[in-house]
Amino acid sequence: MAFHEIRFPDNISRGARGGPRRMTQVVELASGDEERNTAWANSRRVYDVSYGIRNADQLAMVVAFFEARRGRLYGFRFRDWSDYKSCLPMQISHPADQHLGVGDGTRTQFQLRKSYPSGDEIWWRTITKPVADTVRVAVNGAEQPSGWSVDTTTGIVTFDTAPGAGAIVRAGYQFDVPVRFDTDQLDMVLDIERLGSIPSIPLIEVRR
Repeated sequence: MAFHEIRFPDNISRGARGGPRRMTQVVELASGDEERNTAWANSRRVYDVSYGIRNADQLAMVVAFFEARRGRLYGFRFRDWSDYKSCLPMQISHPADQHLGVGDGTRTQFQLRKSYPSGDEIWWRTITKPVADTVRVAVNGAEQPSGWSVDTTTGIVTFDTAPGAGAIVRAGYQFDVPVRFDTDQLDMVLDIERLGSIPSIPLIEVRR
């Protein structure tokens, strides 16, 4: 799908609101019991950037960004300041942060991903938009300064030589969320003195 490798302005995304959304179907039975099923295998992030706009100049930046993306047509990068690292938000990313896979002596490509563990449960999120120059890779606990590359448009790490059989491949990184505007209209109050009444400007994660 059409995508522009450009990030939404950081000074506005810092004030945005949003987070992960899931789709669960809940059926209440006549007995009062209920059955629950998930319609989505993965969550989908949604945001509202109207909360990050603090002045007329920032509003103009959003309008320009919206027009350049042709509304909902083109996706773009967005930094979720609550979750943009391979580690916890207040920590510094490390090349051993996230488990990417185990080498078999033939496989050369590994997809970046991030784990969300809680108790006995764990959910793995595919990371497709790593930030350039932040990705660090380790094999069997040793950082690899060279011998590999990463595609920042897909999140795929490619080794020049396949890691040996049983080798543990891990990585640390920063990343953006691929999103698009979830509207084709910006319904703005045209009085600059009333910017506080700007309606919602929704974004939604792009999943391929």
